[in-house]
Formats: sequence, C-alpha cells, structure tokens
Amino acid sequence: MESRSDAAARGVLCCGNLVYDTLLRPVDNLSWDGGGTTFVESIEYHVGGNGANTSRALGLLGVPVRLLGAVGDDEQGRLMLRTLAHSGVDTRYVNTVEAPTSATVGFVNSAGERKFFHCFGASKEALPDPIEFHAGLCSGMTHFHLASFFVLPRLRARGPDVLVRARAAGLTTSFDTNWDPEAGWMKTLAPCLPFLDILFMNEAEARMITGSSDPRAGAEAVLAGGLQIAVMKLGVRGCAIYTGNQEILCPAFDVPAKDTTGAGDCFAAGFLAAWMDGASLAEAGQFANAVAALSVQNIGAVTGVLSRPETHAWMRTTPVRAFR
Repeated sequence: MESRSDAAARGVLCCGNLVYDTLLRPVDNLSWDGGGTTFVESIEYHVGGNGANTSRALGLLGVPVRLLGAVGDDEQGRLMLRTLAHSGVDTRYVNTVEAPTSATVGFVNSAGERKFFHCFGASKEALPDPIEFHAGLCSGMTHFHLASFFVLPRLRARGPDVLVRARAAGLTTSFDTNWDPEAGWMKTLAPCLPFLDILFMNEAEARMITGSSDPRAGAEAVLAGGLQIAVMKLGVRGCAIYTGNQEILCPAFDVPAKDTTGAGDCFAAGFLAAWMDGASLAEAGQFANAVAALSVQNIGAVTGVLSRPETHAWMRTTPVRAFR
C-alpha cells in the first residue's frame, strides 16, 4: 500500500442516509400483554443513519468530511444538521426535501444487541439526480465513501454510476454494504466491485452476499469481482482484512457492550481515518476496532467516539481479546 503520510490533510466525501434514532434500553422481551406498560431504564434520541454516523465519527476523529444526503423540513432534520455541524461535518450538500426526516425506533437488549423499526421518510427522496463531482463538492476531498446504497432507492436505481463518477473525479472509493431490504445482495453489488478500493461487510452481510460465513471465502468472492481490499467486520472477534495476496487478522478490544447501534459505521470511519493518514492495513484495522469498541460502550452510535490522540491513548491501556 502506498504511503500517504507525506500528503496534506485528506477529506472524505460521504454519501448516505440521515436518520433520527429513538433508542430504548433494555428491552429483552417483546410481547403484547393486554395493554400494560413495559418500563425501561432509558429512552434516548440520537442522530443516526449510516451516512450521518460515519461522517460524524470522521469529523470527531479530525478528518475533513462532507456529507451528501437528505433530511425533512422538520425539527428532527434541523437538529441533525446542527449536531453534524457541531461534530465538524460539512452539511452544505445535505438537501431538505418534502418528506419527514427518516426515523428509526431501536430496542436494545441487555447484551447490547438491537432490533430496529424504520421509516424511510426523506431517504426515499434523496439524491434523485446523478451526482456531479464538481470542484465545489470535491474541494479538499480525496476519498468517496458510500455509507448507504441499499436504503437510498433513487441512488440504488443507478447502480455503480456514482462510483464510476467518483473514480473519474480522482477519488479513491469505499462501500459499506449494510443490510439490503430488497434482498438484491450480490446481484446489486457485483457491478460496483470493479470501481471500489475498499468494501466493508459484517458476517451476516457477507453470508447474504457470498453465501459463506467464512471470512476468507467471503472476501475471495468479492475480490474476484475486481475489488482491491475486503474488510470483514467480525464483531466481538475484531476484523479480518484481505487483499489478493494477504490475510490480516486484528483482534477486538476487550470491552463490555452496552449498545452496538452504529458500531460498524464507526469502525468504517476509524479505518478510513487511519488508512488515509498512511497507516498500514493492520494498523488501520486495529484503529477501527478501537473506534468501534469505544462506540459500543455507550448508548447511541457516536456518543463514545474520541479524538484521534485520545483513541490512541485509550488503545495503549486497553487489553485485546485472543483472535478466534
């Protein structure tokens, strides 16, 4: 991998959804009991969505970041834009549309696992036209990250067009698959692979895309399509990184999980922040594990994310698990 350490600050142009999250915890059993009340410890409201989470984490890590997406003309949308700007995200290219801001209600159990109920809202209206990578949009940006694709219907309909355009503008590219509600999976992803430098998948997503639960086999399936780097997010195990000729295993940090919402988005932000700064793939993977570990210890996707120097200090004092 070519070193980037001697380059000027590099920015990320992030494209994805923005979602107003309502998170309840703990909810260990869901049942209808004749109208009774279930009492929980906390009900919190957070900025969410893959695009918002990843760009906000990048901003908190000190990476220049610009977000493409849409919110509604409502208080939730305005709150999200204020919060993102406060985290260092350039929101000038987040459009306001005539639909309510996308929203999710998430039930988080005692182990930190979550179940989401989602309303598309503004995401259905986002990015109706091809993205023009003009000088204003790309100023200060050297990388394009597609944080949401499957859940942005108008963007999805154009297939790999956005990645082709990003590459033509001189940007490196990455794609975080997330879940596909239309179950297109590899059929939708395959045309994008030749135009991607990095693909992020968790184990469940990799199984749906490639038919394999084995990280190496899943990575080989997408690398065969023209991808450069496959990054497999393995939860409590850590991550595995694959190129055409190497496998890199990065163990997870040994921390308790309170809420795993958005941990994958924070992981992607951590990986990109390190990789774009000249880190090796192993270093980028371990830093990404740290950002994700900080995330899961708090309610809300980005609540626990620290600055880059604080994250490095935290890494020096926190044990890792044996990779299994």
